[in-house]
Amino acid sequence: MTGEWNSELPVQETERAQVWIIGNREQVTHLMNEFYVKRIATDRVQFTPIVPAPFATGKYMTVLVR
Repeated sequence: MTGEWNSELPVQETERAQVWIIGNREQVTHLMNEFYVKRIATDRVQFTPIVPAPFATGKYMTVLVR
C-alpha cells in the first residue's frame, strides 16, 4: 500500500499498532536505527526504552508504537 492511501485509513488514536523488537541488545539497537533510517519510525522517541525481555533469558526488547 502506498503512502497516498494511508491517509484514507480510518485509524483511531486508541487503536495504535505496536511493533515489538526482541533480541540481544545489539540487534535491538540496530533495528531501531534501521527503522529510523528507513522512515518506519519518524523519531527514536517513538520506541520504549530497551529493557530485559520478561519471557526470554538474555534477551532485550523495545516497542514501537505507531
